[in-house]
Amino acid sequence: MPTMTSVAKRAGVAVSTVSYALNGTRPISEETRQRIFQAIEELGYKPHALARGLASKRSRIIALLFPNTDRGLGFTELEFVTSAANAAKENQYSLVLWSYDVHDLDELRQLTQQRLVDGVVVMEVHENDARIDMLRQIEFPFSMIGRCAGMDDLGYVDIDFSQTVRDAVDHLAGLGHTEIAFLNQSRAAFEAGYGPAVRTHAAFEQIMAERDHESISRFCRTELRAGYDAFNALLDEHPDLTAIVTMNERAVPGVLHAIHDRNWTVPDDFSLVVIVTSRTIAEMMIPPLTTLEAETGGMGRLGVELLINQLEGRPPEQLQVLLPCRLVVRHSTGPKPDRARAKAQARSG
Repeated sequence: MPTMTSVAKRAGVAVSTVSYALNGTRPISEETRQRIFQAIEELGYKPHALARGLASKRSRIIALLFPNTDRGLGFTELEFVTSAANAAKENQYSLVLWSYDVHDLDELRQLTQQRLVDGVVVMEVHENDARIDMLRQIEFPFSMIGRCAGMDDLGYVDIDFSQTVRDAVDHLAGLGHTEIAFLNQSRAAFEAGYGPAVRTHAAFEQIMAERDHESISRFCRTELRAGYDAFNALLDEHPDLTAIVTMNERAVPGVLHAIHDRNWTVPDDFSLVVIVTSRTIAEMMIPPLTTLEAETGGMGRLGVELLINQLEGRPPEQLQVLLPCRLVVRHSTGPKPDRARAKAQARSG
């Protein structure tokens, strides 16, 4: 197995010079650096990551902070994690997924103070997020997938929730729907200031007001039974409802079940659009869902690159990025049904 000594011998330099080239702790000439890395490639030498970290006082490890939530880690969230890990690897960093209680600042402080990682990418960001306040206070490198309120100087990548909701409503309105409801995530998430729940709720209210339509919305826990109950409650209160926009992909199976139990079909009797979700979720359902799909790959990558640019002292190409979701029309949306006509036909039959 090749060693640092064999690399030094092949390159004709001292072992310490090889160490400087790997860790960047002292300047060396470009010609010497090239000779060392050529020897490394020829010999197939693999530097020990921990040893390099000790020498340079950097671990070259970053953490993706995903707090424990009632939703857990689903398909869409896993796409964020995968793309973030790939981006870290391409930049010669390792990425660890760290799950913890979002309110446990002591645990986060311990991670940063021990310098186990060089920086963190924060997910599941809230409007007023104590984690961000603490990271700023101790001047620890971080970036965000999501954003806080009133912190326009911070680097983040996030979904353009306002445009996403508008695109969903416009799609349904183009099919003739006027009685449209929004099925959000849980009331607890909204009241805690979870950014996506707050922003989509506000966007839906604004868009429906612009159209002079009633804003009908409901909070829903992220589980099948909750989706079933929420759908039935909405229809009991608003029997003329013909379509739902939801950001709660894990409640969707319950919604579809409730539609089936009314002897309705999608999209002939009811239309459904799922926003901020993934193709995987959409294509698992029957029928395949019309979605506003999040650019999960791009968001995970950009979040990591924002952080690594900080760590490497490089200015970001763009400090703050809002990415739209992409409308993909499948089989869960159709023209507004004429329920009165359907009932008359049923009675005459």
